[in-house]
Amino acid sequence: MTAGSRIVAMGHYQPARVVTNDDLAKIIETNDEWIRDRVGIAERRVADSETVADMATAAAEKALANSGLTAGDIDLVTVATCSSIDRCPNVATRVAARLGITAPAAYDLNTACSGFSYALGTADHAIRAGAARNALVIGAEKLSDVTDWTDRTTAVLFGDGAGAAVVTAVPDGEQPGVGPVLWGSVPDKGDVLRIEGWRPYIQQEGQIVFRWATTALPPFARQTCEKAGVTPEELAAFVPHQANTRIIDGIVKRLGLGPNVVVAKDIVESGNTSAASMPLALSKLIERREVPSGAPVLLFGFGGGLTYAGQVVRCP
Repeated sequence: MTAGSRIVAMGHYQPARVVTNDDLAKIIETNDEWIRDRVGIAERRVADSETVADMATAAAEKALANSGLTAGDIDLVTVATCSSIDRCPNVATRVAARLGITAPAAYDLNTACSGFSYALGTADHAIRAGAARNALVIGAEKLSDVTDWTDRTTAVLFGDGAGAAVVTAVPDGEQPGVGPVLWGSVPDKGDVLRIEGWRPYIQQEGQIVFRWATTALPPFARQTCEKAGVTPEELAAFVPHQANTRIIDGIVKRLGLGPNVVVAKDIVESGNTSAASMPLALSKLIERREVPSGAPVLLFGFGGGLTYAGQVVRCP
């Protein structure tokens, strides 16, 4: 048993291909001004030949290189994804094989856009229980595979990418760096965002999602801070799921976050990358040194199901 876990390193990966709003305007009835005004997106990355496992591996490899650990130290690999076309073997075992990680516990987890916080929570629980010591926690999506590029209501939203964290047990006597997870769902609203069927496309009731996210989520985010013993005023950064800048701004306003709190808005350059969005955004903030090491960061995700989850972590 251990007192808890902490994130020691992050890594991310995005495909090279950039699709701008002007590019989309050539194939569907839309324009740059409309997209920026409605959702805040300027461009997104779209994978060509890369798979979910390819992107997950690339992000995990960078995180591992930044951690000071080796593949031999990892005993748990978990991947949050809702877009992997290959169901078996799962993405986690594919990542482990490619990185040379031997005999890890390995599983995929699907709670859509809240997936990274769910995966981080389960990894933290495994470490606290003594079932693991060092974990790779990954969010990876290739949403371009399930996007209808002729549907102007969804084609403008989504992108591809991956983010990863190396999570380790805290040494005796140190405070945990991953706070208690707050998670849940609203199953009776689960059909407002769907990827269903044999060859599915993403479908959503955007206005319903928007109203729910801007009204229901701020109290959950505040409860997440309370579980960690941190007030919103003490946060150094807020990294929400990157769904819509207006949703992000609404949550920030209702939490009362001041100008000193760094708010991740990677959606502008990456679009909505579902389970990859939070680790991708956090990894970029760390890479740019925008958040001090050890500072409290609120992660909060929400997505299909309707699921939600979050925790306060200490910046590696």
